Amino acid sequence: MHNLNLDFISSLLLTQYFFFFLFSSLAILTSIIAIAAKNPIHSVFFLILVFFNSAGLLILLGSEFLAMLFLIVYVGAIAVLFLFVVMMLNINYISFKKQTLASQNFVLPAGILIILLFLVELFSLTEQGVLVNVISIFGQNSIFNVEDFWHIAQNFFSKNLDYIALDSKHLGSELFTNAHQFGIIYTGYIYYFLISSVILLVAMIGAIMLTLHRRVGVRKQNIYKQISRDFEKAIKVL
Repeated sequence: MHNLNLDFISSLLLTQYFFFFLFSSLAILTSIIAIAAKNPIHSVFFLILVFFNSAGLLILLGSEFLAMLFLIVYVGAIAVLFLFVVMMLNINYISFKKQTLASQNFVLPAGILIILLFLVELFSLTEQGVLVNVISIFGQNSIFNVEDFWHIAQNFFSKNLDYIALDSKHLGSELFTNAHQFGIIYTGYIYYFLISSVILLVAMIGAIMLTLHRRVGVRKQNIYKQISRDFEKAIKVL
């Protein structure tokens, strides 16, 4: 009976790991496509897919309320607003110019630097034994061995990704409810919340400035000036 429980728990953890890597890889892929797409409408559609994958990650972390709120607010409101704003824009005015050689020489090293920083941060959060075992496999065996990599990956999952299967009994269920997680945004992370609101305000002002086209020579009616006009000076004899 004990072995059956261990097999069930291990299969459940492997399922959670599979969905974790599925949602995270799809989120990274769709975010890259959303940035690289030349058509703004396609970028918004891939941005919606990023929101869906992020909601799946929140469900795996046990924050169902935040996941549903994420879908309702970001997908149901903001993404649809982005889509309507992009559709209202006159894309003919937007010229997609090719990047110059100087900009390409700047973007490529910056991207490589960001990837290296991400890898350093990833390996700093994990144990050094995982990297040593991978290097030893390449040094000892010239043929790719799937079983060795499977054991290393299983060990890595069990030690470094246990927060996915977080047990609320050990941490206190009253401290990790969805309402408490939602309230942390307005208490512990209030400054980050204000910064994100300012960023959204700047994006909204930028969208308004893009769609605002002022025309010269348009006749407008000034009601206050018409009412305050003296009737004796309103009629002129030519």
